[in-house]
Amino acid sequence: MDTKSPLLPVFAISRHRLKTDGKGVTTLVGSYGCPLKCHYCINPHAWNPKTLEKCTEMTPEALYERVKIDELYFLATKGGITFGGGESLLHADFIQQFRQICGPDWTLTVETSLNVPRTQLEKILDAVDDFIVDIKDLNPSIYKAYTGMSIDKTLYNLNLLSQHISQEHILIRVPKIPEYNEDRHIHASLEKLKGMGFENIEVFPYVIRNKQ
Repeated sequence: MDTKSPLLPVFAISRHRLKTDGKGVTTLVGSYGCPLKCHYCINPHAWNPKTLEKCTEMTPEALYERVKIDELYFLATKGGITFGGGESLLHADFIQQFRQICGPDWTLTVETSLNVPRTQLEKILDAVDDFIVDIKDLNPSIYKAYTGMSIDKTLYNLNLLSQHISQEHILIRVPKIPEYNEDRHIHASLEKLKGMGFENIEVFPYVIRNKQ
């Protein structure tokens, strides 16, 4: 049986972040890979093949050794590690093993679009504390036009998340995307999310940085 540790292609590690990527003091770990190709993606390097050449491949053990320097901050503020990207849940095996190494006291957060196979989400339901979900828009046509992908996986995983994770541990982010969704579309997305049982929802204006 292959017992090798999974490798995480890391393009950035940002320490001492406060109230931007989760609770308390956090370290944001940016990893390569994303199924979406959003027109205004703020991290296009996360799926640019040239980025992969510059990534540092890290085992869960290696990442722990790199970030444990801030453990006192994590414990004092109930913070920890936020896995971002790209799409963090593409690396569910890594996150699962990292939890086993760092122990139960750090808060592990994932930033995700949930547009991944359900098995990826299922793997980390017991390993991750908090979820920050960027849904784009729940209108299938708008979602497809903006991301280039079907919304089906996202919808399935939203329902799965609502059934297994307490609401206080889920933040749903709904961007107002210029040229793509309007107030009426955002209202429809909010109503659908509330119908699924989500309570912690943030609507925000999207600032265009990169137009693909």
